[in-house]
Amino acid sequence: MGGDRVPDVVITPMRRRHLRQVLRIDHAVYPRPWTFGLYLGELATTDGRSYLVAREGSEVVGYAGLMVIAGDAHVTTVAVAPAHQHRRIATRLLLVLLRDAVALGAGRATLEVRASNRGAQRLYSRFGFVPAGIRRGYYVDNREDAVVMWTDDIAAPAFERRLARIEADLVRPSVLQGVRSA
Repeated sequence: MGGDRVPDVVITPMRRRHLRQVLRIDHAVYPRPWTFGLYLGELATTDGRSYLVAREGSEVVGYAGLMVIAGDAHVTTVAVAPAHQHRRIATRLLLVLLRDAVALGAGRATLEVRASNRGAQRLYSRFGFVPAGIRRGYYVDNREDAVVMWTDDIAAPAFERRLARIEADLVRPSVLQGVRSA
Protein backbone atom coordinates (compact mmCIF):
# COMPACT_ATOMS: atom_id res chain seq x y z
CA MET A 1 0.00 0.00 0.00
CA GLY A 2 2.92 2.34 0.56
CA GLY A 3 3.16 4.95 3.29
CA ASP A 4 0.27 5.60 5.61
CA ARG A 5 -2.26 5.98 2.81
CA VAL A 6 -5.15 3.54 3.18
CA PRO A 7 -7.09 3.12 -0.08
CA ASP A 8 -10.76 3.98 -0.11
CA VAL A 9 -13.13 1.09 0.38
CA VAL A 10 -15.66 1.28 -2.43
CA ILE A 11 -18.93 -0.62 -2.00
CA THR A 12 -20.58 -1.62 -5.28
CA PRO A 13 -23.16 -4.15 -6.43
CA MET A 14 -21.63 -7.56 -7.04
CA ARG A 15 -21.31 -8.36 -10.75
CA ARG A 16 -20.27 -11.45 -12.66
CA ARG A 17 -16.84 -9.90 -13.26
CA HIS A 18 -16.23 -9.94 -9.47
CA LEU A 19 -16.99 -13.64 -9.01
CA ARG A 20 -13.47 -14.98 -9.51
CA GLN A 21 -12.22 -12.80 -6.64
CA VAL A 22 -15.35 -13.50 -4.54
CA LEU A 23 -14.77 -17.24 -4.96
CA ARG A 24 -11.11 -16.84 -3.97
CA ILE A 25 -12.22 -15.20 -0.71
CA ASP A 26 -14.98 -17.79 -0.24
CA HIS A 27 -12.45 -20.64 -0.51
CA ALA A 28 -10.10 -18.90 1.92
CA VAL A 29 -12.67 -18.33 4.67
CA TYR A 30 -15.34 -21.02 4.38
CA PRO A 31 -14.88 -24.80 4.60
CA ARG A 32 -17.81 -25.30 2.18
CA PRO A 33 -17.71 -22.35 -0.22
CA TRP A 34 -20.52 -21.47 -2.58
CA THR A 35 -20.18 -22.47 -6.22
CA PHE A 36 -19.84 -20.18 -9.20
CA GLY A 37 -23.26 -21.37 -10.35
CA LEU A 38 -24.89 -20.53 -7.02
CA TYR A 39 -23.54 -16.99 -7.18
CA LEU A 40 -24.67 -16.65 -10.79
CA GLY A 41 -28.15 -17.77 -9.78
CA GLU A 42 -28.29 -15.25 -6.95
CA LEU A 43 -27.09 -12.43 -9.21
CA ALA A 44 -29.68 -13.39 -11.85
CA THR A 45 -32.46 -13.20 -9.25
CA THR A 46 -32.87 -9.45 -9.00
CA ASP A 47 -36.12 -9.32 -7.00
CA GLY A 48 -35.47 -9.14 -3.29
CA ARG A 49 -31.70 -9.61 -3.53
CA SER A 50 -28.71 -7.46 -2.71
CA TYR A 51 -25.17 -8.69 -3.26
CA LEU A 52 -22.31 -6.27 -2.70
CA VAL A 53 -18.54 -6.22 -2.96
CA ALA A 54 -16.04 -4.07 -1.11
CA ARG A 55 -13.18 -3.04 -3.35
CA GLU A 56 -9.87 -1.31 -2.85
CA GLY A 57 -8.89 -0.24 -6.32
CA SER A 58 -9.67 -3.21 -8.55
CA GLU A 59 -9.23 -5.77 -5.73
CA VAL A 60 -12.33 -7.28 -4.15
CA VAL A 61 -11.56 -7.45 -0.42
CA GLY A 62 -14.97 -8.51 0.87
CA TYR A 63 -18.54 -9.21 -0.06
CA ALA A 64 -21.98 -9.66 1.47
CA GLY A 65 -25.45 -10.64 0.36
CA LEU A 66 -29.03 -10.93 1.43
CA MET A 67 -32.44 -11.93 0.21
CA VAL A 68 -35.75 -10.45 1.26
CA ILE A 69 -38.77 -12.74 1.49
CA ALA A 70 -42.14 -11.66 2.88
CA GLY A 71 -40.68 -8.64 4.64
CA ASP A 72 -37.80 -10.52 6.28
CA ALA A 73 -34.21 -9.96 5.17
CA HIS A 74 -31.96 -12.99 5.44
CA VAL A 75 -28.25 -12.17 5.41
CA THR A 76 -26.92 -15.06 3.35
CA THR A 77 -23.20 -14.33 3.35
CA VAL A 78 -20.58 -11.92 4.68
CA ALA A 79 -16.86 -12.46 4.14
CA VAL A 80 -13.64 -10.48 4.10
CA ALA A 81 -10.34 -11.65 2.64
CA PRO A 82 -8.02 -12.80 5.45
CA ALA A 83 -5.39 -10.15 4.64
CA HIS A 84 -8.02 -7.42 5.00
CA GLN A 85 -9.84 -8.56 8.13
CA HIS A 86 -10.10 -6.39 11.25
CA ARG A 87 -10.33 -3.21 9.16
CA ARG A 88 -14.12 -2.76 9.53
CA ILE A 89 -14.83 -3.85 5.97
CA ALA A 90 -17.60 -6.19 7.16
CA THR A 91 -19.07 -3.24 9.09
CA ARG A 92 -19.12 -1.16 5.91
CA LEU A 93 -20.75 -3.98 3.95
CA LEU A 94 -23.42 -4.54 6.61
CA LEU A 95 -24.26 -0.83 6.73
CA VAL A 96 -25.05 -0.79 3.03
CA LEU A 97 -26.64 -4.24 3.04
CA LEU A 98 -29.11 -3.41 5.82
CA ARG A 99 -30.04 -0.13 4.18
CA ASP A 100 -30.65 -2.10 0.98
CA ALA A 101 -32.86 -4.49 2.97
CA VAL A 102 -35.03 -1.56 4.02
CA ALA A 103 -35.13 -0.28 0.43
CA LEU A 104 -36.31 -3.78 -0.59
CA GLY A 105 -39.18 -3.61 1.92
CA ALA A 106 -37.78 -5.60 4.83
CA GLY A 107 -38.98 -4.86 8.33
CA ARG A 108 -36.57 -7.16 10.16
CA ALA A 109 -33.44 -9.18 9.44
CA THR A 110 -31.99 -12.54 10.37
CA LEU A 111 -28.81 -14.53 9.91
CA GLU A 112 -27.01 -17.62 11.12
CA VAL A 113 -23.51 -17.55 12.55
CA ARG A 114 -21.24 -20.30 13.83
CA ALA A 115 -21.54 -20.72 17.59
CA SER A 116 -17.74 -20.48 17.81
CA ASN A 117 -17.51 -17.24 15.81
CA ARG A 118 -17.65 -14.77 18.70
CA GLY A 119 -16.14 -11.94 16.66
CA ALA A 120 -18.93 -12.09 14.08
CA GLN A 121 -21.52 -12.34 16.84
CA ARG A 122 -20.15 -9.16 18.41
CA LEU A 123 -20.27 -7.40 15.05
CA TYR A 124 -23.88 -8.44 14.45
CA SER A 125 -24.81 -7.38 17.98
CA ARG A 126 -23.61 -3.85 17.19
CA PHE A 127 -26.25 -3.82 14.45
CA GLY A 128 -28.96 -4.84 16.91
CA PHE A 129 -29.01 -8.57 16.14
CA VAL A 130 -29.80 -10.70 19.18
CA PRO A 131 -29.66 -14.49 19.56
CA ALA A 132 -33.07 -16.05 19.02
CA GLY A 133 -32.24 -19.75 18.86
CA ILE A 134 -29.80 -22.49 17.95
CA ARG A 135 -29.79 -24.68 14.85
CA ARG A 136 -28.10 -27.87 16.06
CA GLY A 137 -25.52 -29.34 13.69
CA TYR A 138 -26.30 -26.69 11.06
CA TYR A 139 -22.85 -26.55 9.47
CA VAL A 140 -22.27 -29.63 7.36
CA ASP A 141 -18.46 -29.53 7.46
CA ASN A 142 -18.17 -30.16 11.20
CA ARG A 143 -21.78 -30.33 12.49
CA GLU A 144 -21.24 -27.11 14.47
CA ASP A 145 -24.32 -25.36 15.78
CA ALA A 146 -25.52 -22.08 14.31
CA VAL A 147 -26.74 -19.22 16.43
CA VAL A 148 -29.83 -17.70 14.78
CA MET A 149 -29.88 -13.95 15.28
CA TRP A 150 -32.63 -11.42 14.53
CA THR A 151 -33.01 -7.67 14.55
CA ASP A 152 -36.45 -6.07 14.37
CA ASP A 153 -37.80 -2.75 13.13
CA ILE A 154 -35.01 -2.11 10.63
CA ALA A 155 -37.22 0.36 8.76
CA ALA A 156 -37.76 2.47 11.90
CA PRO A 157 -35.98 5.81 12.41
CA ALA A 158 -34.28 4.41 15.53
CA PHE A 159 -32.57 1.72 13.44
CA GLU A 160 -31.35 4.27 10.91
CA ARG A 161 -29.95 6.30 13.82
CA ARG A 162 -28.11 3.15 14.98
CA LEU A 163 -26.64 2.75 11.49
CA ALA A 164 -25.67 6.42 11.39
CA ARG A 165 -23.83 6.05 14.74
CA ILE A 166 -21.96 2.97 13.47
CA GLU A 167 -21.07 4.81 10.27
CA ALA A 168 -19.89 7.87 12.20
CA ASP A 169 -17.45 5.65 14.13
CA LEU A 170 -15.65 4.71 10.91
CA VAL A 171 -12.35 6.54 10.45
CA ARG A 172 -13.19 7.17 6.80
CA PRO A 173 -16.56 6.86 5.14
CA SER A 174 -17.18 4.19 2.55
CA VAL A 175 -17.51 5.25 -1.04
CA LEU A 176 -20.76 3.94 -2.53
CA GLN A 177 -21.12 3.33 -6.24
CA GLY A 178 -24.38 2.22 -7.79
CA VAL A 179 -25.94 0.78 -4.64
CA ARG A 180 -29.65 1.08 -3.74
CA SER A 181 -29.11 2.85 -0.43
CA ALA A 182 -26.81 5.56 -1.82
